[in-house]
Amino acid sequence: MSEKHLVCNGAMCQCKFGTTPDKLKVKQTDYYINDSDGSQKSIANTMDIGQPFQANTFGSCKKMNNNPCKPAITEWKDFYDKVTLQNGGKILLENSKATCTVGGSPCVDITFHGQTAAVAAQNTAKAKEEVGSQLNPLVNLKTVEEKQPVLPTQTQ
Repeated sequence: MSEKHLVCNGAMCQCKFGTTPDKLKVKQTDYYINDSDGSQKSIANTMDIGQPFQANTFGSCKKMNNNPCKPAITEWKDFYDKVTLQNGGKILLENSKATCTVGGSPCVDITFHGQTAAVAAQNTAKAKEEVGSQLNPLVNLKTVEEKQPVLPTQTQ
């Protein structure tokens, strides 16, 4: 089985009966991932039910004769069941699906987990120079590692 990304605040979701995606707005703020400041990337979990979306709509709903969608999530499926958060929730994975009261069976998919890569100095220090030059011939990793930030001098 391949590894799955954990889902966090800002993940993109799409209902198979809707016309537009919406961002997941995580309710709990005790646990964070992929966020150096620990302020925006809360871990999504099975307790994010009701209307846990930023705009609270997936556009027009095919199940409601193309009237505006008003999602009401009742449960999440295919979550990571090895950890239980303090709120009793289980962590959502990128393949988790939600059930809506209108759509019935799991109809809301996570199309993007919400995590983003942030390259730091230690990443280039560990990188192999020959691989880096193949991926991006314009960047010399040795030069990147050797450069130190220039700090302004203070005068008193």
